[in-house]
Amino acid sequence: MAIEVRDVPEQKHFEAVVDGTTAGKAVYIRTPDLIVFTHTEVEPAFEGRGVGSALARAALDQARAWELPVLPLCPFVKGFIERHREYVDVVYRTPRTTAVD
Repeated sequence: MAIEVRDVPEQKHFEAVVDGTTAGKAVYIRTPDLIVFTHTEVEPAFEGRGVGSALARAALDQARAWELPVLPLCPFVKGFIERHREYVDVVYRTPRTTAVD
């Protein structure tokens, strides 16, 4: 089964397509400073077939290419990053503030 993942910026999501059928999507909010993944869903007919992982991987690879840190509010994307430590470097970190004396 070939899974094609593409960005659909006008709908603010990445979309997974299998044989011409939309199999899932990863919804995001993109700002100039970061990309927030808010929700990932896979159609029931495609669950357990790697669609969610393909979506997460492609979305995180694209965020890296855009040089945008990722804030994974979506539990699926967060869990994917926890299981695939090669993506930890793209996770948004709150800028540290320095106390002024």
